[in-house]
Amino acid sequence: MSAALPTAAFWRGRRVLLTGHTGFKGGWTALWLHHLGAEVTGFALPPAADQTLFRDARVDLAVHSSFGDLRDLDAVRQVVEASRPEVVLHLAAQALVRRSIADPVETFASNVMGTVHLLEALRGATGLKGVLAVTSDKVYANEEKGLAFVEDDKLGGKDPYSASKAAAEIVAFSYARSYFDKAGIALATARGGNVIGGGDHSADRLVPDIVRSVRSGATLELRHPEATRPWQHVLDCICGYLVYAEAMITRPGLPRALNFGPDPSRPLAVSAVADAIFEALGRKPAWVHRPVPGSIEMQALAVDSTEARNVLAWRDRLAGKPGLAWTAQWYAAEAAGADMHAFTLDQINRFPTL
Repeated sequence: MSAALPTAAFWRGRRVLLTGHTGFKGGWTALWLHHLGAEVTGFALPPAADQTLFRDARVDLAVHSSFGDLRDLDAVRQVVEASRPEVVLHLAAQALVRRSIADPVETFASNVMGTVHLLEALRGATGLKGVLAVTSDKVYANEEKGLAFVEDDKLGGKDPYSASKAAAEIVAFSYARSYFDKAGIALATARGGNVIGGGDHSADRLVPDIVRSVRSGATLELRHPEATRPWQHVLDCICGYLVYAEAMITRPGLPRALNFGPDPSRPLAVSAVADAIFEALGRKPAWVHRPVPGSIEMQALAVDSTEARNVLAWRDRLAGKPGLAWTAQWYAAEAAGADMHAFTLDQINRFPTL
């Protein structure tokens, strides 16, 4: 079976509400949806200083932007009423682990109550066909046994970010069983791996830290160089989300949750990713190990995406070195002053040919 891709026939003219369009994954998703012909309304906080993809790639050209806060139920209701969505992709979140430890209240309010507010506002929406809530690979109760998690494994979280995303899973399931199933509206969750790709400039993320190190000449500090994560390119991840959202509407009865990540039998350590990105940017790897005393960050994490591969015919086209190369090429083009709207669209256009 050939690998699945989102189809223009489904998305063309479709009214889509996308939360988090000012963020990293949200910006790429907005541009791809616009490329497919969807009518996209974005709802998110205004882009933060380190969220430059929205500006650099001119994401505003792809969406009707509505700036607001998911913690404000009235604002969420207003954007739902105005956009009249047929499909909702919920990507907005406080997505940084260390920030969640510093400010757990903000994290739980955004990730848990934000999800509640969105689903509550959608509960009476007319014309709604499906909702896909994006959570995280970190929703599982991780006992560091080195096993790849499958969708039926126990949920949990040692830090506020992980716990908030696990709670959002429970919120989505409860709304599906209590309300959306009865209305014939598909509601599911997608658990993506650690996403890399051009345009991410967030604090405390590996690739943005490497890029800042290269551009400033400072030595990169790695907290856990031996840690492994399910690294995947942003286009592989978003492809999974769009294919899943499309399929859950056109093929009722799909699983309520799916993992999206690389082959867990080939884990990549943080140090290996750092070395590869440095080399792809034409620089000699230069980093030091700077441990954080008392850190509760997980050392090993992997998800098993067999279900998504079997049910959706999804596959990661940029696994391993190709994804690292595409990521480095984006940042190199940005540093050279290229038209990043055109460059980003070019990567989206080339992705289906891989």
